[in-house]
Formats: sequence, C-alpha cells, structure tokens
Amino acid sequence: MAFPPQFLDEIRARLTLSDIIGRSVKLTRKGREYTGLCPFHNEKTPSFTVSDDKNFYHCFGCGAHGDVISYLIENDGLSFPDAVERLAAEAGLEVPASTPQEREREERRAELVEVVEAACLFFESTLWGDAGRQGLEYLRGRGLTDETIRRFRLGFAPARNSLKTAIVSNEMPEAMMLEAGLMRRPDDGRSSYDFFRDRVIFPIRDGRGRPIAFGGRTMGDGEPKYLNSPDTPLFDKRRTLFGLDTARKAAYDSGRVIVTEGYMDVIVLAQAGLNETVAPLGTALTESHIAQLWKLVDEPVLCFDGDKAGLRAAGRAAERALPLLAPEKSLRFVTLPEGEDPDSLVSAQGPAAINALIDKAAPLAAMVWSLEAEGRDIDTPERIAGLEKRLEDRALSIADRKVQFQYRKLFRQKLKDMVNAHRGGSGWGRGGYNGSFGGASGGNSWGNSPQNARFSGPRTGPEVLKRRLEQALLACVINHPGLLETFDEDLAMINVSDPLLDKLREEILKVHALAEELDSTGLKNQLSNQGNGEILQSVLSSEVYIHAGFARADAPDGEVRTGFLEVLSRQLEPARRADLEEARQYYINDPTDENWQRFEKLKLDGPGFRSSETESPRYSG
Repeated sequence: MAFPPQFLDEIRARLTLSDIIGRSVKLTRKGREYTGLCPFHNEKTPSFTVSDDKNFYHCFGCGAHGDVISYLIENDGLSFPDAVERLAAEAGLEVPASTPQEREREERRAELVEVVEAACLFFESTLWGDAGRQGLEYLRGRGLTDETIRRFRLGFAPARNSLKTAIVSNEMPEAMMLEAGLMRRPDDGRSSYDFFRDRVIFPIRDGRGRPIAFGGRTMGDGEPKYLNSPDTPLFDKRRTLFGLDTARKAAYDSGRVIVTEGYMDVIVLAQAGLNETVAPLGTALTESHIAQLWKLVDEPVLCFDGDKAGLRAAGRAAERALPLLAPEKSLRFVTLPEGEDPDSLVSAQGPAAINALIDKAAPLAAMVWSLEAEGRDIDTPERIAGLEKRLEDRALSIADRKVQFQYRKLFRQKLKDMVNAHRGGSGWGRGGYNGSFGGASGGNSWGNSPQNARFSGPRTGPEVLKRRLEQALLACVINHPGLLETFDEDLAMINVSDPLLDKLREEILKVHALAEELDSTGLKNQLSNQGNGEILQSVLSSEVYIHAGFARADAPDGEVRTGFLEVLSRQLEPARRADLEEARQYYINDPTDENWQRFEKLKLDGPGFRSSETESPRYSG
C-alpha cells in the first residue's frame, strides 16, 4: 500500500524519535542530542546518536541511519506497511485509504478485528473460570506456566453455542460472526452454531499482534484433533505463520528462525527462551511462508517431527523452496530422534538439546539428495544415471542461475565421489552416498591443463593452488588498477573462496567505484588505512610473484594483460559453461533464431566483453 508523503511526515512530526528508540536503547542526553550503544552492531563505546530536532538517528560505527519508520523496520523486523500502521496508531492518526473501495474494505476489516478480539476475550475468561477447568488442567499438564498461558492468550471454547450467546448483538451481528469464521451455518437451513466447541483455543495473531483467527484442540475423542478457523478477509492460512508476531524481534536478535509443525511446539520453545519459533497452520510450508521467513533470516531452520509425516513435510518444504532459491537464501533441516517433536524434546531435555541439533542442521542440498537417493539401490550404471537425472531435474528447477550452477556442480561431484568409493571397494549401500554436504571439492581445473606460461601453479594441493590464483588476480589489479576500468564487473563475478581475500576484493571494488582517479599507490594506501595491511602484504608477496610474474608492478603491459586475462578466463569458466548449457537447453526446447544467436554469442563471449548489439573489446591497447 502506498502512503501519502504528507501522512508519513505527520507521523514523524507527532512522534518523538528518542522516545521510540529509548524503549530498546539506553540513551544519554548530550546537549540537543542523545547517544547510546548502537542496536545494529556490537560495540562497547557509544557511537549511536539520536537527534529529535533533525528527526533521524545515525551510527558513526556501522553507518546505520534513518528515521522513526526505518527504525521499526530495522530493529523490530516489521514490514514498511506494518511499521507505518503501528506508528500511526501510536500517533493517533487514521491510516488513509486511497480509494472508496479500499476505505470500505479497511473499515470492514477493522470491524472484523473487533469481533475476533471480543471472541478472544471470551475464550480467555472462560479458560480461567469453572467452564474452562478441563482446558486449563490440560495446558498445565503440558508443562505450560500460567504466565505463558496468559502471554499467548490461550483460552477455552465451551460446548454448545456459548460464544454465540455471549457476544452476538446489534454491534456484533451474526453475519459478522460468520464472516469472521467464528460461527457456521448448515446448508440445510438450520440455525448457526459456534465453530469452536469443547476445545482449547490458540489465538492466531497477525504481524501486529492482533488476533485474526483461532486454532482449537479437542478435549474429547472428536475429529479433527486440531481445527483452524476457515479462511476469512483477515486470515489466510497459506500466508500466516503462528507465532510470527513474537518471533520477529527474537529472530533479528538471534539471527535465526526455527520452523516447527504446531502451536504447542512454538509455545513450549518460546517458554524455554527460544522466542524465534514459528509454525505453519495445518498446511505445508508455502512460497509465501518461505518469503516471509527470508525477510527475517537467510537460512530458516526447519525442525519437524521425527516421524514419517514430519519427514514428508520436510521433503515438501524442500521441493517448494528450490525454485525460489537465491544467493544466500536457503533452508536448513534438523532431524529429530524418531518419535520426538520439538515440544517433547525441549520439555524432557531443555533448550540445549534442540540447540545442539540446530548447530548440526543439514543444508537444503543434503535434503534434496536424500529425497532422491535414500532407500534406493544405486548399484548399476542405469540406476546411477537415473539418480543423476533426478538430481539434475531438481537443480534445473532453481530459477537463479548462479545457485543452479552450484547445485549441479555439487551433485555431480557427489556422484563422482560415490562412483569412486564403489571402485575403491567400499560398496554402495542404499542411498548410494552418505557424505557430508559441507562443501564439494570441485576438483582442480588446472591439473590437466597445459603449462600456463603466465601462471605456474605451485606443486601442491588444489586449495593452495586456488588461493594462489586468487592472490595473483588481486595483486595484478592492485599493481595495475587501470584494469578495473574494464574488468570490474568480471572481478565482481568471481567466487573467491578465502574470506579474507574476498573481503579485500570487495574493498578494492568499493575504492574503485568511489575514486575519480586511482593509481596503485593511492589504492594501496586506502586499503591499508581500512585495516587490510596484513592480507595486502600476503597478496603482494614474493610467494605470489614467483608463480605470477605478470602481476608485478614492473611487469610489461603486454604480459600484464595476457596473464591477467588468462587467469581471469579460467576463473570465470565454470559460470560461462553454465550459461552455455542453459542457452543450449533453451535452443533444444525452443529452436528459434533468437535462441540460436544467444547460444552463438555466448560461445564467443569472454572476459573483457559486454553484451551489446555490436561486441567490442572491453580492454585493448
């Protein structure tokens, strides 16, 4: 929803920024401003300032900067609309609707929210009265404290039509109760009745903490054991996660989200201090759920029950996530002991037990491998080929080309390892391969190549060779920063395995992007001043130059260009092969002139060329 700029300005004007931030940060007044420890990074000396006059905050340590709206987004994990709506309510402002239809819809939603809130109050009060004694005993028997029961606003729905009798009135007519999913009317014309009867009630809240629906657990032998509200204008179970309102801030603080299967898992884990826990509502994890989780953390941890149903749910989540994957965005999976669920595990062994399992959570790639390989005999060439095709099909379902390439590379390496293990006499086993998915060795693309006149790799393992190769590229652009004018995008695309070298690469590109003119001395000075002196020294060492003479500061221009392009081309080759294969598949599936031209163009493309209607060298001279 778009908000008028005047409305946003009015929110900023009515609210005092230091009051809002002061609820979560201890602020000390200094003159006309406030200072405190930054909530966005760890620090011991305050570098975070808040100015009510200027209506913004700024951290001189990490660079965080914004106003009252951005603070709620960054600190509390709210979406922009949710942050605006929360602040508008606090400022006593009504959120404007841009059309009469939207105004009518929002007014109707507000009325329904009031109805659901009234029902929630009724269920809560009933739980603590005589009619709710059985429900309260059940909840206490599950290990919940009274404080937790009140915190989650748990309640009880008596038998018969107690809710209908209690709250239907002129202000809350039966039609609204039906629309809110609190009552049901039979098709045969009989009178309406309460949707929830003789059940413990779990309020389902939206991102702002307002009840919008309910879940109920039967106290008898009735079916279904668990029942959720039907979809309403307020509630869509495919888009709603139970516990999200309480988990959002905890997820931002802890850097993780735990996804379980049910209400009790969420509540018991929250009671144990694991507030970053959510659960879908009677449905498999959907694309919308995954998108919401990725707004909180990069790799949510799925912690489903250790039975067959839980494993099937994890498998469905993996399948649903694959097409959506993007760099840094994935899922991880915890395998619980058979017969255990998060609730029972934490209740019996405490939060340390589940934390230990989360620390060992398997990546999504391992789950995909398990889906295709586990329980199958992989003992003939045909069955190996079948596994290869199934894994390839899974990888090809990933829309992001970079992630797809990494999955295909990983699966091929695992298949290769499996075949080599068989040839070595270790046997296949069912499922073929049980190895770690912590990372693939990937092989050494230099090992079988002719000797490179410009880069003579050290006679050692592939990891050392890869690091020397990365050092050579960085040394070359540091000593000859003019290369960055034409090869900055190529340098940015390379996958640098060493974290320190990757950080140095990022710093080089930042300096280049900000500097109008850049020579080698200036670049080295800026990198050193930014705390990169030690890694810079290792890159510009004789150990690198002995294998990459072209990277020296005094190397002839021709050798610099030739050596740099040779190494760069080899580093970019995996991504180029993936693009070629994708273009080939496009042409096979749709043999048009356009797809053929794309394939031919990629065959000719390489470092130093931009895709355009007329291809011209990006670096010449």
